[in-house]
Parts: sequence; structure tokens; C-alpha cells
Amino acid sequence: MSIPAAPSIFDLSQRRLWVFGGAGYLGRAVVSALDSQNADVMCIDLEDRAQAFIAEWNLSSRAVPVSLNVIETDEVLAWIQKECEAGRSPHGAVFLTTPLSGTPLDQLTREELTSYNEAGLSALFCVVREVGSAMVRQGGGSLVLFSSMYGLVAPDSRIYEGLLAPNPIQYGMQKAAIDQMMRYLAVTWGKHAVRCNSVIPGPFPNLSVQKNHPEFVARLADKTPMGRIGKADEIAGAVAFLLSDAATYINGHGLVVDGGWTAW
Repeated sequence: MSIPAAPSIFDLSQRRLWVFGGAGYLGRAVVSALDSQNADVMCIDLEDRAQAFIAEWNLSSRAVPVSLNVIETDEVLAWIQKECEAGRSPHGAVFLTTPLSGTPLDQLTREELTSYNEAGLSALFCVVREVGSAMVRQGGGSLVLFSSMYGLVAPDSRIYEGLLAPNPIQYGMQKAAIDQMMRYLAVTWGKHAVRCNSVIPGPFPNLSVQKNHPEFVARLADKTPMGRIGKADEIAGAVAFLLSDAATYINGHGLVVDGGWTAW
């Protein structure tokens, strides 16, 4: 009589997972990976982006598109409350949403910075708090926030010179704040078995940048110890790990996925 195999600590089957910003460049890789691991994934993004992505990538019926804008906080909170009241609180949630702003340092106004932080910090905080509180009530869960290497180090302007505007200061400021939010929530909710960690990507330029700015991509690759930029699916593994039982004692940690960029 054979002994049945023990379930894998990496197994995500029958987990309810929410991915905010799931139809973006890195989000698609994350949602696809979680779907391939038999998780029940809600891909949450603007307008019909989630639905279009799921159809284009031919994901399983476990991947469900949801049209929401995190900036519309009241609408998002009402949706979260409805899902939780129906007994569908998530076991894990990933937050990849990032507002866009390329305004350079010398042109950035107080009003624009305030608006940028409202979208990327205040709204995010409200949504994460609501999801985390639902996890506390259900007795546990895993939150994964997304930061950036530019929340740890400043951009090297030499990489951008003559090609693109340097990564703006407001982006790095916001990502550093997200990491601090992660740590605060980790120590607040840890006793309730709710873990909060962040993934800190390094050079992962989107497909448009890769296509239109090959010289810039080459400079990024040259600065990285591994000599190349990251591939989107190399982020997905880090997220899946933090959501799984393989990471049940990892809390308050920023997992750097940068090919060694910040190790110089």
C-alpha cells in the first residue's frame, strides 16, 4: 500500500487570491503563474483590461476579471465588503497598482505631488487596510505589496542620459513609503496570522520600453551584476512563494528581485 504524498508547501490550489493591477506588465505574469498553480484568482484592473488579458492569455475559468479603479476608494471598499460578506474573503492579496507621473524634479508642484500620493499611497492604504482587516477576521492571510529598487536606492542618471528622463523623485518616495507601510502592517497584524511583505523589483522595463529604447535597456543590463534585465515571470515566482505555506514565517520583509542591482 503506497503512502499518499504530502501536500506541497508551495501548493496554491483552492486559495482565493486577489491581484490588484493584475493586467499590467508584471501583474499579468503574476496572475498567469497563480492560475497555473490552480489558485482561484481575481484579476482586478481598470475598465476592461482584466477581461481582455484573461481572454488573450487563455487562462482557466479560475481566473476571474474584475473592473475596479483603486483610486475610486469607496467603490473598491464596497466591493471588498460585499465579497467578504458572501464568505469569499481572500487568503492572499497582491497590490501592483502604481500611478504614472514623469514630471521632473524642477517642475514637480506641491499640488501634483499631493495628487500622486493620494492615488498611490492614500488610496492604496485604504484598500490594503480593508483587505487586511478581513484577513484578521478570518484568522489569517498573506498581503504582498509592490515596491521598487528605487525605494531603496536613487536612479543612476548616467543610464538615462541622452535617452530618457530619469526615474522621477516622486516614484521613489512613494515606493519607500510603501515598504514602511508594509513593515507597520506586518507588526500590527502578525499576531493575527496575517503576514505582510513586499516584492522589490529591480530593472523590469515594460515591453514598450524594451521595443522602443533598446540602448537604454542595454545600459540597464550592463549595470546589473547578472548582465541582463529581469523577465516578468521572474517576479511571479517571488509572489507565489510569499503567498504560499512555504513562507508562513516570513513577515515584514522586502524581497528584492533585482539581479543584484542593489548589491553593488
